[in-house]
Amino acid sequence: MSSAPTDEIHERYLRKAITEINELGDALLSLGDELHVPVLGSGHPLADVFLLKWAPQPSEIQEGVAFFGRAGQALLKSLQRLDVDPLAVYGTNCLKFGTEEPGEAREWLVRELHIVQPKLVVVMGERSVDFVNGLRFPLAAPLDPGRVGELQQLTPTIEALVTPDIDASLDEQGAKTAFWNAFTPLGPWWAELPPY
Repeated sequence: MSSAPTDEIHERYLRKAITEINELGDALLSLGDELHVPVLGSGHPLADVFLLKWAPQPSEIQEGVAFFGRAGQALLKSLQRLDVDPLAVYGTNCLKFGTEEPGEAREWLVRELHIVQPKLVVVMGERSVDFVNGLRFPLAAPLDPGRVGELQQLTPTIEALVTPDIDASLDEQGAKTAFWNAFTPLGPWWAELPPY
């Protein structure tokens, strides 16, 4: 009996991930109401790069989609400058509603990480680093928030890159430069990624 071709296996994983992401979105939507709208992750459901920031901004809450608005546009330009395929990226927030306690939100992020299975998580800001460190993944090493712009091993299969908070980096040139300098290692990391 021969094994299925790699493309067919990848397609099966992709279909499974799409189903699971949709189920996660439905579960989050069922918890919302007129005053508490969940902001869902967006991007490729089997992305190699997982962008994570702390909480949704008003434009994200209005649209219900993570990284909608200024942060998303800035990241898109940055990804293009680094020759990183934006279609191979997934982005989400630690807090899905922006009003819940962090302990209430952890299970949602754990679920997203298990679905997407990224190779690299870009963790934006110290609050996001603390949140990720609180997930307590098996075999996970705590991220050092002081190692901004350096690749760190999060789990045996996932690396992490800590950057400043993108939302706090959009209005002042020094903050933009600091974010860019920390985000730049993504380019060489991406260039060394083996193709499927």
